[in-house]
Amino acid sequence: MFTPAEFLQYTQWSGIATLVVAVVTVLAFILKWGLRFRLVGATGFMIVLTAGLFSLSLAPLTRTVIPGAVKYSLIYDNGATQAVIAVSDQITPSELEATLRQAASNLYSAGRSSFSGEPQLTIRARTVLHPEPGLSIPFYLGQVKRSLANREDTEMNIEIYEDKFAQLPKANS
Repeated sequence: MFTPAEFLQYTQWSGIATLVVAVVTVLAFILKWGLRFRLVGATGFMIVLTAGLFSLSLAPLTRTVIPGAVKYSLIYDNGATQAVIAVSDQITPSELEATLRQAASNLYSAGRSSFSGEPQLTIRARTVLHPEPGLSIPFYLGQVKRSLANREDTEMNIEIYEDKFAQLPKANS
């Protein structure tokens, strides 16, 4: 993953390329080249590209890594107060707790708002069981509730449904 410093370097190179294209565009208008209006579009695109690279150099794009966490997939996110992640059916309760902590950190965003008035983001972890061919059942293993307002939430409420682990295909302990 690129660092903000690398994005700043790419911004500089993109800025130089934008200036070169802008100069060629001005030259095209002076010399009345047939492609001068296409160059206006190319210059506009280069300006937008440079601005985007600059904005990426301002914010860190790092993900939190919690020891013991396993890979998860984001299944549902309403952009406000609810999200669901999918985990393997081979996960252990300790791995699930670490994974929920990591998901709570990675899914935090200052842009999340509470339309329902609930001040917390709820992230539920599930797996899918297949008790018979052609039948799939979502199976919830736990959840975490974290603050929408505070990035460093020290009072996250993590619930692990221990009784559900006994119902998984292979007993995890």
